[in-house]
Amino acid sequence: MNTIILAACVGFFFPASPATRAQQAPVVPAPDVQPGSITSEDVPYPHPVSYLSLTLYGQDVRMAFMDVPPMGQPNGHTVLLLHGNNFAGFYWGGPIDALRRQGFRVVVPDQIGYGRSSKPIIPYNFHDMARNTRLVLQSLKIDKTMVVGHSMGGMLAARFATQYPDMTERLVLYNPIGLVDPRFSRPWDSTDEAYKRALPATYQTVRAGIMRYVAHNEAAWNPEFEKYTRYRFAWTLSADWPRLAMVQTLLQQVQYLDPVVNDWEHIKAPTLLFGGAEDVLPGSAAIFKERMQFVAQRIPNGRGRLHLIPGLGHVPHLEAPDKTYPPLLAFLNEGLADR
Repeated sequence: MNTIILAACVGFFFPASPATRAQQAPVVPAPDVQPGSITSEDVPYPHPVSYLSLTLYGQDVRMAFMDVPPMGQPNGHTVLLLHGNNFAGFYWGGPIDALRRQGFRVVVPDQIGYGRSSKPIIPYNFHDMARNTRLVLQSLKIDKTMVVGHSMGGMLAARFATQYPDMTERLVLYNPIGLVDPRFSRPWDSTDEAYKRALPATYQTVRAGIMRYVAHNEAAWNPEFEKYTRYRFAWTLSADWPRLAMVQTLLQQVQYLDPVVNDWEHIKAPTLLFGGAEDVLPGSAAIFKERMQFVAQRIPNGRGRLHLIPGLGHVPHLEAPDKTYPPLLAFLNEGLADR
């Protein structure tokens, strides 16, 4: 059975103090939100969730995932969606349906520390995340994949592709972060200091973090973005928020401590650098485009290509799915013809 992995990862937002982030956000009254479960038990998932038991650093944990069959005639491939920092598997409902209609099986795990998976306080890194993902695939008897990684998931997707090249048939880096080594672009921020800033979260600071995804066009803010803002705000009201805040801080530090900039030149699979052209998370859309082009050129043997969608930002499938799915599916479907 051949497989396609679609990885998503969006960075947690603790880059500035809560006061600074609140000043940057429009003043919006906090909604009437009840405390939420830090394991997202109260967050609707688009399909049933299963669990894989693992042991990490001496701790017994569970990794949640969805395994969704194709609609109609199967094409013999699987898409594995790997979520990101500000989200989990719950935000992939639209892409799951688009892929299923093309005959793909879709597997969507929540990485450890996210969504319905366990929240251990451990030294997180991309090697372990890639290994855990492989264990999910192996439990489902999947041995070949195409990998698509969104935002921080692009970093994980790159690591998966280099760590398990024999499993990786195609790779899509979808609005990835980590396109440069952060150790040389910003100063180190200690975990303790980042944790202290994370604790006093408010609705305004949570919303400001999500609004960065539509900073190119505030009119692109829609009920989907608002819904995920409410989920994240509900977590901060939980009695377990201090634990989740520490887990999120540790995961945020992975971007700094485990860069993937040296992985690009070791990628063997055909690779698409893909996403919204107006992504301003690196500082500006121009910087993002320049870095995406640079990475595409670093993929060996001319196997890297670039496709950016004009007018869209960091999370195109929430902003304009009708513009996002066709080029993504076209690249993945090329892999069907390769066999």
